[in-house]
Amino acid sequence: MEYLQTQELTYSYHKEPPLTLALDGVTLGIGKGEFVALLGHNGCGKSTLAKQFNALILPSGGTVFVDSMDTKDQSLTFEIRRQVGLVQQNPDNQLVASVVEEDVAFGPENIGVPPGEIREQVDAALKAVGMYEYRTHAPHKLSGGQKQRVAIAGILAMQPACIVLDEPTAMLDPRGRREVLETVWKLNREKGITVVLITHYMEEAAQADRVVVMDRGKVLLDGTPRQVFSQVDLLKEHALDVPQATELMALLRREGCEVPNDVLTAEECTKVLEGLLGGTQTG
Repeated sequence: MEYLQTQELTYSYHKEPPLTLALDGVTLGIGKGEFVALLGHNGCGKSTLAKQFNALILPSGGTVFVDSMDTKDQSLTFEIRRQVGLVQQNPDNQLVASVVEEDVAFGPENIGVPPGEIREQVDAALKAVGMYEYRTHAPHKLSGGQKQRVAIAGILAMQPACIVLDEPTAMLDPRGRREVLETVWKLNREKGITVVLITHYMEEAAQADRVVVMDRGKVLLDGTPRQVFSQVDLLKEHALDVPQATELMALLRREGCEVPNDVLTAEECTKVLEGLLGGTQTG
């Protein structure tokens, strides 16, 4: 079984008919150590799915498993939330103390980590996100990107196996977005932490191992970034964007240029354009 697994998952925020399903028969598996980007327009169900992964909300129908633990089993809720940390869009909603290191210690204290181990886990978490030198600072004086990294450290200090990030860079400037994404990548690559990243930024999603696109509570597409973003027309039909490099290639193909349909990055785009221009000049 996958580390995160949903089987015919349905969920409605309405308890009385007529029911509007925020999740409608979602069957999805995410392996241990995977980096998965979750995409979709507002209201498609992606944030609802994120909350299912750490049992903040429970299925209306179907099942969610976390490391083979059924989220509906309330005796397992504590362990599920220890294993799956949820980082939200606004870091101010997750900062609870007046000093950075005290904020990061809040989670371990609440799950009963022995006092002698808390110091070690807090320091390790702050070092992992590059915020150790700010441990005695006041969180409210930090930049947006720094606050979000402290929020991630607070989750890390509980030593989760998985981190679910619900649009963690939406409120940040480009530098803050880069800081947070580099931190998340490092945690995934160096510590093997499973990452589920909900984002509206296609360039962020293009860096994931896998992209899952949701629409109207269902999974629309599921594959590698190249497989998913090559389907430009389908994504556009569902009001979704693609990386800028992919968009440019699609425009060139419409004009009759023979270019690949799976270009993702600026570097790849540059090589294709150099080839086109070279061919034009030679001809």
